[in-house]
Amino acid sequence: MEEQINPGKWSLEKLDTLLHKSSALSRTEEKIDLLSGQLLHTPYQENTLIGSQNKPEIFVINLEAVDCFTYIDYVEAMRLSKSFIEFKDRIKKIRYQEGTVNFENRNHFFINWREYNSDFIEDVTSMIGRSKEIVKELNARGDGTLYLPGVACINVTINYIPSESIDNRVIDKLEIGDYIGIYSDKPGLDVSHVGIFIRDNDKTVLRHASKKHQKVIDEDFRNYIKNKPGIIVMRTKK
Repeated sequence: MEEQINPGKWSLEKLDTLLHKSSALSRTEEKIDLLSGQLLHTPYQENTLIGSQNKPEIFVINLEAVDCFTYIDYVEAMRLSKSFIEFKDRIKKIRYQEGTVNFENRNHFFINWREYNSDFIEDVTSMIGRSKEIVKELNARGDGTLYLPGVACINVTINYIPSESIDNRVIDKLEIGDYIGIYSDKPGLDVSHVGIFIRDNDKTVLRHASKKHQKVIDEDFRNYIKNKPGIIVMRTKK
């Protein structure tokens, strides 16, 4: 299997040290806060993964630049790892169904985490607030074409909390390290963006790889979601 490894500003030894430090923390939220914070200001870049219907998939780790989804991939894989070798293995299992590296098996949608990473991730949206339920055919555009040629369409039930329903009671139920999907009301898509919920005393932010700002940043959570259709919340199993 061909692979491309780009540790960015890190040496493999420094990554090992970071992962060892994180693994010594007892609380999951501390781990995610630490690890996601280490990647703040990392440049934003789309299409760092290699593979398509007509191009063989290459296993990629690129910590030099991330998009919103590879960012949470890396943070979650780091959370579950004590060394760089273990991190590589975790990335395969998080990014690909059954850890099989090919384009068709890649978890292209946020909801795939619920379906294929259920050993350590659960969808807690309906536990957080009053949610709406909708059935969607993921990957199918409204005009009958596909977002991702070569990837099968799947029917899924999605629960999301509309932004107008996100009040203090909802935010109080969110935990540091919750993975937040910004619900998309477009046919064939579950989310338009993903990030990580971080709380620092009374301050709440979405930590995410921002296309607008071209880097990983913290943005005020309430301001960010107020004009969005809603959120989906995935949480690590303790």
